[in-house]
Order: sequence, then structure tokens, then C-alpha cells
Amino acid sequence: MTRRRWLTAALSLVMVLALVLTACSGKKSNNSGGSDSGSANQGQQNSSNTNDSGSAPQDTVTFSMFVAVQGEKDFTLSESKIGKMIVDATGVDWKVEYLVGDMQTKIGTMIISGDYPDALVPDDGIEQVIEAGGFIDLTKYIESDEYPNVKKVYGPYKEKMKWSDGKIYILPFSVVMNEFVPDPNIGQGAFWMQRRVLEWAGFPKIKTVDQFFQVIEDFMKAHPDEDLIGFISLTDGWRFFATTNVPNHLAGYPNDGEVMVDMNTHEAKIYAGTEWEYRWFKKLNEINAKGMFDKASFTDNYDQYIAKLTSHKVLGFFDYGWQFMNAQEVLLDAARVNPEEDQYRYFPLPVVFDENIKDQYLDPPGFVANRGWGITVNAKDPDRIMKFIDYLLEEDVQKLVKWGIEGETYLVDENGRMYRTQEMVDMMTQQFREEYGFTAFDWDWPHYGNDSSFSDGNAVDANRQPEVFQLSLSEADKKFLDAYGVKTYSELFSKPDDRPWYPAWGIPRDEERTLFETQKAELQREYLPKLVFAKAEEYDAIWEEYVQKLNKLDVKGYEQWYTEKIREAVANSQ
Repeated sequence: MTRRRWLTAALSLVMVLALVLTACSGKKSNNSGGSDSGSANQGQQNSSNTNDSGSAPQDTVTFSMFVAVQGEKDFTLSESKIGKMIVDATGVDWKVEYLVGDMQTKIGTMIISGDYPDALVPDDGIEQVIEAGGFIDLTKYIESDEYPNVKKVYGPYKEKMKWSDGKIYILPFSVVMNEFVPDPNIGQGAFWMQRRVLEWAGFPKIKTVDQFFQVIEDFMKAHPDEDLIGFISLTDGWRFFATTNVPNHLAGYPNDGEVMVDMNTHEAKIYAGTEWEYRWFKKLNEINAKGMFDKASFTDNYDQYIAKLTSHKVLGFFDYGWQFMNAQEVLLDAARVNPEEDQYRYFPLPVVFDENIKDQYLDPPGFVANRGWGITVNAKDPDRIMKFIDYLLEEDVQKLVKWGIEGETYLVDENGRMYRTQEMVDMMTQQFREEYGFTAFDWDWPHYGNDSSFSDGNAVDANRQPEVFQLSLSEADKKFLDAYGVKTYSELFSKPDDRPWYPAWGIPRDEERTLFETQKAELQREYLPKLVFAKAEEYDAIWEEYVQKLNKLDVKGYEQWYTEKIREAVANSQ
């Protein structure tokens, strides 16, 4: 998802409008069931770039936006092809800045100084920004017919979007439009193993964590001169959950955040300090003693972590597909140039503690209320910003930012199905996606959630369209999938159980719950490295000390609060 600065040819507004209409209206004469008529989109473009009287275009304005996520490159919207089309159509450009350094420090400084950008995506700092009064209330925009697309997309979720004071401060990224479309890839959690290891081992069935590490250990013993890293873990900043969440997944639970939720009683319990956490860090202690664990895991930053994943040295790790996408894209691009490089890509595995545990790595349909995009109290012109967002949420524009331009990056058949040719799929390198503008709209703006479909039944995420996914598979992909008897990566994993509250971490927390999570994380940052690096005979004593300190926190209050919220969500779903 990295972004770089682009140079694009200048396009006149008339040409851009024509391109957008051509791209979004199903221009082919044999296309009987393609995109919606372009008339609504044309009207939206005209209204977005006019003054209140509709008589003259407004001057182009540039707004600022900050996204509290590391590993991305700052960019200006008009620097990409799609971005420039949208800027020319709306008269609104954006300078987007990403996080460098610590997220809490950056957000804290912003709050103390009151120096906010026009729009803000604070990620895990969202509760602090809201508590500090950093966002404006967006309720009137969601209820107003002057913003029909905002109302269409977010109106059905309005009650879920309200915070404790009854106001709506952010537009979440997770709204599902129309039919739910599952992901054939693994964008969420999994254990990942370097492909050459699996092929070397004869494509073994790997279900338990013991089996996972045994294969890696055997491979390292057979390749003693390659300076290999058996296992690595991500601990940098807010991404620490990639290390602390693992026991939860191994026990057969999905990513509900800090808690496991009983499917029958809907009681929430933290897994920190449980037998599950004990078992996982005991396992890391064992592999560390064998020289298989990367000791720099507790000190490396995110960029160093990504660099190691692309170094060909790391054999296994746990992470969420979206989080190490940068590394995946680098490895994939290398394999496109040289198929021999495919052996260094990673294969997802639904690893659990024991054979009798059903994995639950795949996300069920859910709604995340506390991650999204908001307009700050410093915004120069909130109404115009929301006009831009309303334009962006027009279905034809969502097709533009998600699929591109018809005839260039996708086609439409006689049944209205959007698809890409093999040539189109092959040209979707990271560099092309950056220059074209796809990466600019991957996630950080209000959009139709990636699990969504358009009103004509096509998938919003082009990679979830079955026709596109199958063409995106290399011969090596097909070989590995065939070896495991599946056609998609998600088929390797158990289907998710329905969870009306999902994900629990998406429920906005109050100050007490946020404080508990901060205190717990501080304890884990202190004790988890001690547990991993301890002598085997010292492990239990360190564990007992850690649990004693953990139990001094308000564990019961935290669990009770979450249990009530989850039971409330279940009751409202019936």
C-alpha cells in the first residue's frame, strides 16, 4: 500500500468529465447490463464544482488530511491519474500525510496544541480525539438530502455510529453495501510460512502450532548455512497486537480484540494471563532456546520488520494480511519478473493449539464503529469537504477508484459482469497501482467496505471478483492450492461463526476501558520479552509474577463492561 509521488499528464476538465462518464456508464454497444447510467454522476460532478447558485465553478481548494498509520508515503491527490480526475471534477485537492514515529505521541501533541488538519484518521487514538473535542458532529450530513450518497451509505448505520453523547464523529470504513462478498485471499490473521519450506517438506498438512514449528526446525537444520530466521514477531507501537493476539487465535477465536467471547453465554473474558497465553509464550521460549526466534522482534520498528520479511530469511510468522501487505507486494512483484522468486512468498495456514480446535481466523460480517475518517474542528470548509465525500461515495465514482477506467483496467461483458483480462491483471504491480491512483483510495477514505458489492452485483473490491481472482493466480499459486485441494486461500480456513457483536474491539471504549488496555499493554511489554528470553526453569516464576500484577488491574470491571456491550448487541440483532 505504499504510495510514491507521481507525474501525470495535464487533463482538461472537459476531458476528465468525459473519461469519468465513459468509464462509469458502460460505453460498449454490446453492454446490456453494465454500470448505471452516467446522468446522475454527471449531475454530481457539476454540482460538486459549482457555487451555491450553480452558475460558476468554485476555485480549487486543497485540504489537509493526516492518517495515523506508519509505513505509507505522503501524497497529493492530484498527482495520480484517478486522483487528478476527481480533483478536476470536484475542485477539491488533498494533501495526505502519514504517521512517522509513535502514534500516541503524535495524536497527543495534536490534541494539546489544537493543531488539527482538516480531516483526520486517528486509528487507535480515536477515543482520545473525540474526548478532546477534536471532531465536529457529522449527524446533519448523514440526515440531509443535500448529501444523498452519504445518506445512502451511512444512513442505515446511523444508530451504530453514535457515540455516548449521541453524536456522530467519524465515518467508519467497514460499512457493507448490498450483498456481502467474502475474500478469497487472507487479508486477516494467519500463521504464514515461506513457500519453499512447505514444498521442501512435501506440502504437509499443518494444523497445530507444534507441527508448524517442527517443519520450520527441520528446514533450518537442513539449511544450516543460510543464516535463516525461524520465526519473527511484530511489536512496534500500536501494532503490538500482532504479538499479543496470537494466543486468542490459537485457542480458536477470531480477532475480537482483548477478549474471548463465549458463543453460548456471550460472556467476555480477557485471554491475557490465561493458559492460552502461557502456552504460546512458553512455545516462543522453547524456539528461542533453539535459536529459531528473532531476538530483535521486541526492538525492531515496523520498517525493519517489513525489510526482514522481504529478505528471504524469515521462514514463519503470525500477522494480519493487510498489515504486511507492503512486503507481500514487494515479493509478488519480484516473482512476476522472475518466477523463481515465488519460493520466498508466504503461504497462510490456520494454525491452532490442538487438533480438536476449530480455527476462526476468517472474519464474519461485522461493523467497526471506532475506526474511520472525521472532520476536525479546524476544518476550513466542512460543507465543501462533505460535498467531496458525497461525490466520492457515488457508486460510479466508487467503481472508478476501485476498478479504474473501463477499457484500461477492466471490461464489462454482455451480462454486466466486470472483469479484467490477463494482461490487465498482470499490469497491477505496486508501481502501476500507485501511479494510477488505486493505492490512494485503498482504505483511508469513506468508501464502500471491501466486503461490499455494487447494486449490479459486481464486487466492490476487484480482487474479490471470482473472474479476477482466478486470473491473478500464478502457476505457482495454482500448484500450492492444488497441493492442498482448494481453489482459494480462504478455503483452507474454517467458515466463520456468526457473531452479531463482531468485532468487540470495534465497540467504542470509555476512559476506564482505555486505561485498562494501556496498563495491560505496559505490563505485557515488560514481561513478554522476559518470558520469551528466560531460561526454561525460570519461566514459571516470571509468569506468576506477571499474572499477579495483571490481576491487580480492573480485570473484572473490564470483562463485565464488555459482556454487557456484547449481550446488548446480540439482543439488538434479534
